[in-house]
Amino acid sequence: MNRIAFTVFGIEVAWYGLLVATGMLLGVLLAQKRAIDEGFGEEAIFDIAIWAIPFGVLGARLYYILFNWNYYVSEPMRMLQFREGGLAIHGGIILGFIVGYLVCRRKGLPFWNMADITAPSFILGQAIGRWGNYFNQEAYGRPTDLPWAITVNEVQVHPTFLYESIWNILVMFFLLYYTPKKKVDGEVFWLYLILYSVGRFFIEGLRTDSLMIGPFRTAQLISVAMIIGGLLAIKLFRLRESNKN
Repeated sequence: MNRIAFTVFGIEVAWYGLLVATGMLLGVLLAQKRAIDEGFGEEAIFDIAIWAIPFGVLGARLYYILFNWNYYVSEPMRMLQFREGGLAIHGGIILGFIVGYLVCRRKGLPFWNMADITAPSFILGQAIGRWGNYFNQEAYGRPTDLPWAITVNEVQVHPTFLYESIWNILVMFFLLYYTPKKKVDGEVFWLYLILYSVGRFFIEGLRTDSLMIGPFRTAQLISVAMIIGGLLAIKLFRLRESNKN
């Protein structure tokens, strides 16, 4: 599998970076359309994206490095090799969320409304970006004889990147469908975290390259925390809204 999509002026452009960038671009365009439909100016999403995206990527990289510290401490220059892969979405969500909140506060934008608007964009970007794992031959599962298995190092394995990509697309469509039915701002964002985490928990169990905390898969622990936290947040947000009425 060739990791390089093409070369421009002697610079190799990797499929991983190209797909991640494509996912981000399409996510921004989707969020922009949704923001305009809800009465916000088209610059609102760009004001958030121009800060949240780079910091989200940084958070994803730092998270991955943190849980692979023993490797990177002996190979510090490889910390900057983004094209090799190594972006952990949970780190991106955490730092992107924080920076997005700060930008909304500074720009006077309603944060939870903007979070709902951008939630389908997050999961769309993740769905597209996962295909970068295919070209990097990473994030695959354990051996299987299923007809849709892929071959990695001459072994038939679960295409877990594909499972997650399909799940993410389904979640995106559900969020778009659910948005008009939401009872309170923030609900769509929390549903994004809950539904993504449900899929990630089970798919992570098939993978062979999980980041670990002792005997536990880090992504599964984070997924459980996000599911519980999301359910509690929705309940609290609805309770607070009902107390206002």
